Amino acid sequence: MGFIKDFKTFATKGNLPDMAIAFLMGTAFGKVVSAFINDLISPILGIITGGKNFKELKYVFRAPEMGADGKEVAGTGVVFGYGNFITELISFLLVALVCYWVIKALLKKDPNAVPAPSATETLLTEIRDSLKK
Repeated sequence: MGFIKDFKTFATKGNLPDMAIAFLMGTAFGKVVSAFINDLISPILGIITGGKNFKELKYVFRAPEMGADGKEVAGTGVVFGYGNFITELISFLLVALVCYWVIKALLKKDPNAVPAPSATETLLTEIRDSLKK
């Protein structure tokens, strides 16, 4: 029973529950961003690129060979697919931008607020006050 008790203490101590909630919310937020990219941004980029599906943009180094049945022979072509990478990069940048805005909003301070004293200042104040007594 010592292991279970120790594990329970570990799991409920500190920021572990907060981190688990943040992870779940981040996963859900990732789905929202993916939908935003796929349904709103990619079509706009598709219009800019001439109506192509942005995820399917690629550069073909070597075209695949065709079999006797008219189908491509697997593994014979060399393709550099950059469209999906660009889509994922845009997705990452949007997530980073939103995180920046959220953190900036949370850390926004009142311009008239007096900053809290540092630990050193607090310690020196306590020493000064104890010497006065």
